[in-house]
Amino acid sequence: MTYEHKELAAGRWYKLTFFEQMANIGGEIERTLLWKTKGNAEYSSRAFERALELLDLTIEDIRNRTRLKELLRVREALADHFFFDNSYQSSDLSWQKYFYCFAFAARANR
Repeated sequence: MTYEHKELAAGRWYKLTFFEQMANIGGEIERTLLWKTKGNAEYSSRAFERALELLDLTIEDIRNRTRLKELLRVREALADHFFFDNSYQSSDLSWQKYFYCFAFAARANR
């Protein structure tokens, strides 16, 4: 598999805390939303693919096995929001709020 985040996929990702991992995913979701707002579907799609890549790395992280159910639901709901019918009725703002909590926690734990 070809990774966009080659250095992270090579092992650096697994040195980050769960909060740091989720905050980084949130950063890519923020970029997804920014490019969507600016009307650049290609850049928005690329940012979303990077977010999924980071989420998949987080799912693969053995330390997160107790959070697997939540992580898989987040992945499903994100895909539903950005690529499908949004049957979960999430909003851009709800995703920003969800990931902001992880960014706050990651900063607080430094």
